[in-house]
Amino acid sequence: MKNYPIRATVVVLLLFSVPVFAHHGNAGYDMAKMTVLQKATITQVEWGNPHCQIHFDVTDDKGTVEHWLVEAPPPSELTPRSWTRKSLNAGDEVTVYFHAAKNGAPVGIIQKVIFTKDGSILRAYPDPK
Repeated sequence: MKNYPIRATVVVLLLFSVPVFAHHGNAGYDMAKMTVLQKATITQVEWGNPHCQIHFDVTDDKGTVEHWLVEAPPPSELTPRSWTRKSLNAGDEVTVYFHAAKNGAPVGIIQKVIFTKDGSILRAYPDPK
């Protein structure tokens, strides 16, 4: 019983400190605007925590290749939406829907991917209403 106040204090501090460690990364992205890049070629997929990362290339009208990186939810959120670690593979041609960085950097937060070959869709998040 002598340690009870110390243990209780530690538990309370831990409970209230969790929000401090929360990851709120949407502030740098234009969440009001959807960017759509067609004929994107997947170059790499990093399937892991805290977020999956999808790398892809797009060639602009002048023939310049742009290298993009979009963040996706962690595997625990993608799996119920029919994603697997093999859903996207290097070389896949897709259309990518995402919220781009406000500062113009080639990064974003993915919303969905549509496969060019068959029109199938992988949604990272539910479609906004």
